[in-house]
Amino acid sequence: MMPRHPFLHDPDDDKPREECGVFGVHGADGDAAALTALGLHALQHRGQEAAGMVTFDGQQFNAHRDLGLVSDTFVSEQVMARLVGRSAIGHVRYATTGETAMRNVQPLFADLEFGGFALAHNGNLTNAVAQRQRLVKRGSLFHSTSDTEVIVHLMATSDAKSVVDRLTDALRQVEGAYSLVALTDSCVIGVRDPLGVRPLVIGRKGRTQIVTSETCALDIIGAEYVRDVEPGEMVVLDESGIHSLRPFPNAPHRFCVFEYIYFARPDSTIEGASVYDRRKRIGAELAREAAVPADLVVPVPDSGVPAAIGYAEASGLPFDLGIIRNHYVGRTFIEPAQQIRNLGVKLKHNANRASLAGKRVILVDDSIVRGTTSVKIVEMVRAAGATEVHMRIAAPPTAHPCFYGIDTPESSELLASRFDVTGMAKHIGVDSLAFISMDGLYRAMGEPGRDGESPQFCDACFTGEYPTTLTDVSGQDDGRQLSFLKEMA
Repeated sequence: MMPRHPFLHDPDDDKPREECGVFGVHGADGDAAALTALGLHALQHRGQEAAGMVTFDGQQFNAHRDLGLVSDTFVSEQVMARLVGRSAIGHVRYATTGETAMRNVQPLFADLEFGGFALAHNGNLTNAVAQRQRLVKRGSLFHSTSDTEVIVHLMATSDAKSVVDRLTDALRQVEGAYSLVALTDSCVIGVRDPLGVRPLVIGRKGRTQIVTSETCALDIIGAEYVRDVEPGEMVVLDESGIHSLRPFPNAPHRFCVFEYIYFARPDSTIEGASVYDRRKRIGAELAREAAVPADLVVPVPDSGVPAAIGYAEASGLPFDLGIIRNHYVGRTFIEPAQQIRNLGVKLKHNANRASLAGKRVILVDDSIVRGTTSVKIVEMVRAAGATEVHMRIAAPPTAHPCFYGIDTPESSELLASRFDVTGMAKHIGVDSLAFISMDGLYRAMGEPGRDGESPQFCDACFTGEYPTTLTDVSGQDDGRQLSFLKEMA
């Protein structure tokens, strides 16, 4: 991966990186940009590197994109005044392909044969490098290093007539995961890949129609949730309503289970299920699978909180905030001095000594990636006086990289690819370590267990069983998300 924006990526952070969030609105009288900015603000957890928006005012397209957070990008009255129109799409970005640069900030925009077209993408295409090489040989000129631009060029070279047919033609040539929103001079389009790896939902606010990554973006603008866009479905939002198309062959549903574990906001509803409830159920399964005598259940904040609540309720143990998170860390340390950086995890977390001293503590976290943060958290809890520290993880061991829009380290950096559970426990410094089992995870999702032949979710980061062809990874042995700048050099 290429270097990130310096103040947005804590070198001590040990979580998988967010992917992206998309938002589209049609038929908003005079406030499409305001609704989109609010929706993107609710989706900020899905990407903090950059934000962008494109509107259509009936005559022309208007765009604004910038590096940084939504609150910085769309805070100016002058910026918002330029983003006029009844329709808009927006995007928050974390780069899984291409470097952090203005040319990669979405939505992407192009003047195609049929008119202006803007596109925003959540996911990752696994044959984008191969398609890009083919398109460049045909004469296509690329302006970004994003895999999303491949879709635009495939549309530009399509012989189909309508924008819907051109988009369909383009998407039939790509592999991987995508939830897209697109804007034309007459409609907003939402489309989800045939496996349904990434989320996309439909909402309504009066006569205004919305398509976005999560329901929390509907809540912030007072819109009602209508339904999820189904896997392989394309929805067209125009003046006459919402139209559903099914341009792709049926495929097994493989929604990303990590959305429920970590990525989606806990107050969102995805595919009819409460994310918060699913996380609590994971914690309860953990308690049943990996009970240990203890005095206290403590979450690693904030993402471990729902699972820790579920664990505490199922085990009958007290729940307490034994670790307090500082929510105001980030931009103060754009270029931190070495002595500040050496404080490491204490910039974000501090032990609550009054709760931990003299206690046998169960720490509940959502996942372990490299294990660097876990080591420091355990040291902090022990230093606060805990007599025993047991760690319970609300996901199976993350042993394989993701190629569908989640930026994970290469395989050699994943703790679970280097050690077994006993080795990981010794490395982290805990008295015991347990992960939820694959069957336990599926039970928490409302399934009887994992069907080895037909799993109901994409769980490749745990199992290594990827649901699509990984064309661009063929011949690669370092297990990383592909970066165009490196690949095309």
